[in-house]
Formats: sequence, structure tokens, C-alpha cells
Amino acid sequence: MLRETLNKHLIPLANEPLIFNAINKITGAGILDIAINVNPGESEMQKVVGDGSRWGASITYIEQRGGAIGIGQIVYNAREFIGDDDVLFYLGDNIILGSLQKFIDKFRQEDLDCCLAFSKVSNPTMFGVASFNEDGSLKEFIEKPANPPSDLAVTGIYLYKMKSHLDAFRHISQADSTRGEYEITHINDWLLKNGYKVGYEEITGWWKDTGTPDALIEGNALIMDDLPRDHFSIDGDVHIDTQIQGQVSIGKGTRVSEDTLIRGPVVIGENCEITSSYIGPYTAIGNHVKVHETEVEHSIIFDGATIDTTRRIVNSLIGTNATLVDVARSHPKTGHRLIIGDNSFVEL
Repeated sequence: MLRETLNKHLIPLANEPLIFNAINKITGAGILDIAINVNPGESEMQKVVGDGSRWGASITYIEQRGGAIGIGQIVYNAREFIGDDDVLFYLGDNIILGSLQKFIDKFRQEDLDCCLAFSKVSNPTMFGVASFNEDGSLKEFIEKPANPPSDLAVTGIYLYKMKSHLDAFRHISQADSTRGEYEITHINDWLLKNGYKVGYEEITGWWKDTGTPDALIEGNALIMDDLPRDHFSIDGDVHIDTQIQGQVSIGKGTRVSEDTLIRGPVVIGENCEITSSYIGPYTAIGNHVKVHETEVEHSIIFDGATIDTTRRIVNSLIGTNATLVDVARSHPKTGHRLIIGDNSFVEL
């Protein structure tokens, strides 16, 4: 049996926590015994994700011991849960399009000790990168290289034989890392250089959260592209003259006025009010949101936000309970009044 360990990620994209996307991929590949790595004292993850029954799975929560000492230690931390089984280690901030089945099949059919998912990236200095011999075989893995030997990054999806992973973990050290962490790259590199069978599959269309707004918006779009058609349904109160084009989901209790155009893919939550507005592709609107006389496209609007402006909003994140109003509707009419949170970006 394969088992699974995940990192925490509850940021909602396409109106669902990002970790739901990972669980959907995992259970879709037939893996139903899942563990989620959480920080000591964590309780919100358990409330949001639950026991796994919504996916027909069983979910266990394992507290991270020793503090934030690197993702290379997480599988070791879950060794009692995993036992002698093989393990799929999936970082919760990764999104891929398509099924995980080809990775699992390759891992099993070739009897590999480790199978990695690679993706071509434009900024390999930000990732663990694969290096190859002249014959095309894997040579080594380098963590965030200043001079990348290739543009193939190791994504956050790994398959291991548990015994092989533990062998590698016992031979790496936090001292080997410039960050003082157990690096997953060092585990993979040790396996490769010590005669273990390491394989890989190249994938396309993946995204990894780097903590930037652009990454979140890109992830939101990727998830929307991957949603099945039956995910989209109109359950709210939509005026007969509202224009709806493409795949659109509108939650219960949401009201949409007649002079509104919604062009999918768009996901709108419950109990929202959308009046005299344009909602464009790749927009996710949470619950209890009000949008009035506004154009919104390729953006994420979190729960409880209010947007009432004649400006066009694109490629944006609007936070929980945030209010965005037109300067022409506020007093005095000179200057802009701003209340901006930490690490914000504002364009006027």
C-alpha cells in the first residue's frame, strides 16, 4: 500500500483550500490512507479537512517534531504511520494538471527506490535542480544552484520505498545545509549516488506556491482549468437577463442583477451580491462578497470583501472582509485614503 504525507496549506483557491486539490489528486490515484504533517498545537487544519470521509479516505494528523527543520525530515517524522509501506510524499503547495497514476505506475513497474516529478522552469535558481551525465542519465541534484546545470526542477511530489528513504535520512545532516535544515534534495542525491534506483517523470502545467500574489493567482487559474464540468452549477438567484458565458458556478443565496456579465471559468460562493458588474475569466469570489459596478478579472476575492468601484480590477488579491471603493464616492475628494496590511502591493 502507498501512504501519504502532506504539508499544511489552507489558502483558498477556486473557493476551496489548496490542500483539497492535493487530496483530490491523491485519492484519484487510489491512495486512501493519508497523513497530514501539522505544526504542534495545530487545530484549524483538522477542522477544515476533517477525517477524510468526504473523499472516502482516512486522514491522520501527525505533529511535526523538532520544529521547522526541513521537509527532508517529514517522512522520517511519519515513520511509525508509514511502517514498511511505500510512500507518496506530496507537498501541499503543489498543483499539477492530470493524474498521478503515471508516476505510481513507473515507480512500481521499474521497482524504483525513488521516483521524482520534474518540470521545466524559467527560474531554476529557486528550486532543487537535476544534473545529467553525457549519456542522459541522472548525475546529481543541486539545491537552488547559482549556476543551474539544467532547467528541470524537482517538484514537490516524491515516491519512495520507505526503507530506502530511511537509509538516506540516516546519512544526511542539517550541517550539510546552508539553511541548517534536512534537505529533501540531499536525500534524493544520496540515493542516486549510492546505487539506489532513482527514476523520474517530466510533467507540464505545474505550479508551486512561492508566497507571492502572482503565484496564488496562477494557482487559482490552474485549478479552475482542472475542475470537472460537473463542478460548475448555478444555485443562486440569477436574473433572467444576466449574461453567463462559459463554465460558471454560483453558490446558494447569491443574487446576480440583470445588467451583469459573467464570463467563465468563474467560481462565486454563497450569499454574495453581484450587481451591474463584469466578472471575467479565472476569477474566484468567496462567500458573502459584494461587487457593485465593477469589472473583475483573473483575481481572487476572499470572503466578506466589498468592491464598489468603477475601476477595472485585474490580477489581484482582495483579502477577507476588505473594502475597495471608488475615490469619487468618498470624502474629501482630494487624495486617496488607504489602509494597507503587511506585505501589501497597491497600484493606483
